[in-house]
Amino acid sequence: MPITCSAYAKVNLYLHVTNKRENGYHELDSLICFAQCGDILSFADSDEISLKIIGPMARFLDGEDDNLVLKAARGLQKLCNVTKGATITLEKHLPVAAGIGGGSGDAAATLKGLCQLWNVFPDPKGLQELALSLGADVPICLKEHAAHVGGIGEVITPLAPLPDCWMVLVNPMVAVSTPAVFNKRTSAFHTPDPMIAEYSFDDFIDALKIRTNDLMAPALELAPEIQTVLNVLNQQTDAALCRMSGSGATCYAIFKEKQAAERAIKCIKTSHSDWWIDMGKII
Repeated sequence: MPITCSAYAKVNLYLHVTNKRENGYHELDSLICFAQCGDILSFADSDEISLKIIGPMARFLDGEDDNLVLKAARGLQKLCNVTKGATITLEKHLPVAAGIGGGSGDAAATLKGLCQLWNVFPDPKGLQELALSLGADVPICLKEHAAHVGGIGEVITPLAPLPDCWMVLVNPMVAVSTPAVFNKRTSAFHTPDPMIAEYSFDDFIDALKIRTNDLMAPALELAPEIQTVLNVLNQQTDAALCRMSGSGATCYAIFKEKQAAERAIKCIKTSHSDWWIDMGKII
């Protein structure tokens, strides 16, 4: 029986850059959550590790000989001294290079799915080190639950449950390079100011509004279409907060009620059928 795992969209509700290490990596202060929409991965027994990519966004991964899913599988195989393989199917729904951790989420789901398939229980420290070696967002994607993230992604502080709310995600189908965005960043470093309290919905939105995404300005230089997306989201009735996630180009709008998010989706799809648009409950 195949094992199935989700890889939900990872969203930076705010993102402050606090430092740059000598090795070039940037340290962050960010509140990360997940919207319950995303990719689906399935895992079945096999002698060798193989990957098949299907779904509406599969074409954007054509030509990738060794993506993060395969790297995660081989890394876990080595970590746990596993000799068998797996047939992995990635049903790709999230856009690539989009600021919502699509590749990182797929890698994290691969680690979780193969642990089940192979019935292995890696040392937590070793698993975290493997996750971080695959990418800065992979450790939080392993948790797949709202948390404050510091360091380069390895310092994860669990949070009280976020207020019940819904998120609409929109991408203008423009890929944005994360390294290119960081290289264009010229703003001063922020002092960390983590959101770790338990919030009502209104207080949650107010706390987010006094924070920002430090990568917004450089991302706009590379992809001006991001501003068009934000303008459209800000026009939606009952949108409590609209912002870019990560290094872009995906932007989000938060709604208190599911029906309001559904109305927004319908409205945006009518006028921008060429954009990627989805929604999910925040976790």
